[in-house]
Amino acid sequence: MDWITIFSTTLKSAIGVETVLYGLAAIGINIHFGYTGLLNFGQAAFMGVAGYGLAVTVTVLGLPFWLGIIIGLAAAVVLALLMGIPTLHLRADYLAIVTIAVAEIIRLVFRSVAFKDVFGGSDGRRGFSDGFYAMNPFPEGEYGFNLGPIPLFFNHRVLWVMVVGWVLIALCCGIVYLLMKSPWGRVLKAIREDEDAVRSLGKNVFSYKMQSLILGGVIGCLGGFIYGLAYGSVQPDVFGTETTFYLYTMVILGGAARVMGPVVGAMLFWVLLVLISGVLSEAVAAGYITFISTNQVGAFRYIIVGLGLILLLVFRPQGIFGDKREIAIDAR
Repeated sequence: MDWITIFSTTLKSAIGVETVLYGLAAIGINIHFGYTGLLNFGQAAFMGVAGYGLAVTVTVLGLPFWLGIIIGLAAAVVLALLMGIPTLHLRADYLAIVTIAVAEIIRLVFRSVAFKDVFGGSDGRRGFSDGFYAMNPFPEGEYGFNLGPIPLFFNHRVLWVMVVGWVLIALCCGIVYLLMKSPWGRVLKAIREDEDAVRSLGKNVFSYKMQSLILGGVIGCLGGFIYGLAYGSVQPDVFGTETTFYLYTMVILGGAARVMGPVVGAMLFWVLLVLISGVLSEAVAAGYITFISTNQVGAFRYIIVGLGLILLLVFRPQGIFGDKREIAIDAR
């Protein structure tokens, strides 16, 4: 078995593009779920409207890259308003149903034949990242170092995306930390615990929930930008319901209502997936495992990770850094 390749791929996944984009989206979920108690199952929709906002602006409208970023951010704000105005008065479980339905509607609109000239149908859109890579300060080549016998190298394009992504994660974590230490953040936590008590003190609960939904959606949509720029394309099925479920897994894994919880959760999630996939693939190729084929490794790794998450929820439901009280959501 090629352990060097396994460890190299695993270590790179801990700081790679997938960790960055899911970490950003999970920070937004943490604001919704961890701090405010909002069961938003439509976070993938925020990622989608941002990615498609950038892609359509550049490829269809022929407008500059930075204007596409602004339009993508504005689309996320509009989506939060359209999603929040009719739903934030609902109970937590009903809110979850509505948001997951909204996310699916948006995904189906993106892949519909009727709007193929705009969104590209099931093939999506590509060719909108040139403006981003034109700002790349790293000359063409490979960058990294050897950690003992383990090579850790990234090409100049991936490195540029990672640098921008980790800077965004640092900024977002700093903003969340400052906000949650402020009176505004304390009101959000109080709403999570008992919104009726907060309302009795004269606070506009609906307004605070809307602000939380917008902030978490805008931070989450940054993950959609990173996805589109890293892979040079956006495709509607990437922003399906399972994406939001992965984000909740990362938040709970790292610890809800903890500033670094979503980031650590995203790192652990991808490290586990890549490590298990690498070990299984090598073991099957070497003949150590015979009850599955190499084509079944991808599905089998999710079974193993899923079992691990079940055990985590049984023995430590608050996650690695979390507190049990942070996930005791009041669904009234």
